Amino acid sequence: MLTTCTAYCWNGNATVSFNENKKTSFLSTQEKNDVHYYRSVIDKYLQSLEDKKADSLLVFQKLAFTYAEMNEPELAVGYIDRYIKSSLDIGFVGHSFFDNISYSDSYQKLADRYLKKINLWAIFCLYTGLIGFFVSIVLNLRKKSDKVANLLMSSFVLLHSFFILHVCSLLTNYHYYYPHILYISTPFSFVYGPLIYFYFKRVIQKYSFKIYDLLHLVPTMLLILFILLPVYLQSSEEKLSMLLYGVIPNETLIIVTKLVSLIVYGILVLKIYLNSITKDHKVSRTKFVWQRNMVVFCSAYILIYSVYGFLIIYDIRFGFLYNMQVGLMASLILYVSYTAFVQPSIFGSLKVIKSQPQSKVPTTKYVKSGLTESLSIELKQKLLYLLNEEKVYKKNDITLQGLSELMDTTRHNTSQIINEQFNLNFFELINKYRIEEAKELLKEERHKNFNIIDIAYEVGFNNKVTFNKSFKKYNQITPSEYIKSLVA
Repeated sequence: MLTTCTAYCWNGNATVSFNENKKTSFLSTQEKNDVHYYRSVIDKYLQSLEDKKADSLLVFQKLAFTYAEMNEPELAVGYIDRYIKSSLDIGFVGHSFFDNISYSDSYQKLADRYLKKINLWAIFCLYTGLIGFFVSIVLNLRKKSDKVANLLMSSFVLLHSFFILHVCSLLTNYHYYYPHILYISTPFSFVYGPLIYFYFKRVIQKYSFKIYDLLHLVPTMLLILFILLPVYLQSSEEKLSMLLYGVIPNETLIIVTKLVSLIVYGILVLKIYLNSITKDHKVSRTKFVWQRNMVVFCSAYILIYSVYGFLIIYDIRFGFLYNMQVGLMASLILYVSYTAFVQPSIFGSLKVIKSQPQSKVPTTKYVKSGLTESLSIELKQKLLYLLNEEKVYKKNDITLQGLSELMDTTRHNTSQIINEQFNLNFFELINKYRIEEAKELLKEERHKNFNIIDIAYEVGFNNKVTFNKSFKKYNQITPSEYIKSLVA
């Protein structure tokens, strides 16, 4: 007698039926209803079907659906994966027919590999990348700064930010849905080193670019023309197939050559930095710390990238070590961003900032200030040096922002130091020093034949009226009356 078993495959219109030759005289009624018996029959049939049509998408689809219906997640997941790689249909893994096996670890791993997702690490990378883009623009809006140095650093930050955003697309699986982003950040692999190298040459050695410096871009041009361009010209289907099968052209070559480039330029940067120290290169402590930290970041990145490259080449997916280079790169972007706003003198001041008169404000304004006691003492000493030795108040265009740049700190910190340490605002402090200087000049013999307006200009005032008002405010008499008192 003939026993018939039917497997339902919800692919739109298919119901697969098959026969198994069995004599009923050898089977009991209980055996016919035993689910394990029918599963074994189905397995035999589907295996024979697969053997005959191993390259058929329909076979993979039916096997995936059938094993899912039979609640065999391990087997179903295997055929889901094979169907995706053959059809390039990433969305297949999210088919509603697989809901009954969605609880299984094997299915969740497959869904995590292919479906769009979001997590805290991806959000952090997105946030960091966008900050980097913003800062790379802001750095080029600075005035009274080295435009070339800022351009180099902003480009360095911009390329790293672009790489971080590319990583974000990988973490969220969007690279499967937009396969043309394959190798989108790779052209910059050999540019990171030259950018930071020439930045250090510029800020430490005041280097001026020559035409032959463009030779540093030759490796990048060769990379694009001979390795990346053939990949870029392929269709989205071909790129997606590469991603699904993990066959990335010349991946090992790119990683090794990038590592060599980073090491070479890292050594050059370190050499420039160490030479500046041994030659007692005079630089403010703020800039010294900045340069030292950048050298540390670059050195650490080279070391971590070596580990990262090793893991990629040998296909070792160890989460923490694998993501360390991304974390370090993100930290570098955030550090540059922090420095650009907290220590603006490193890159210059923003064009949009204008000095405004500062009124005397109670010190309670600075209760939440991040200015430490040690930094406060250091900044006060800097300010006194600038006032007593450099006599910056004699500059008639001196502003709070300009004074802050000379002190290598922020306008807020400078204002706080003046308010707390001198109990004055910025203009009161500057005018007080100007008046004291004017009194000393008026006492000197060589200035007796000078006009009062000449003295005013000498100490930094722009006109006689302001000078007279300020002088009387601090001395209760006018400059003319003061001169008469000296004669008497």
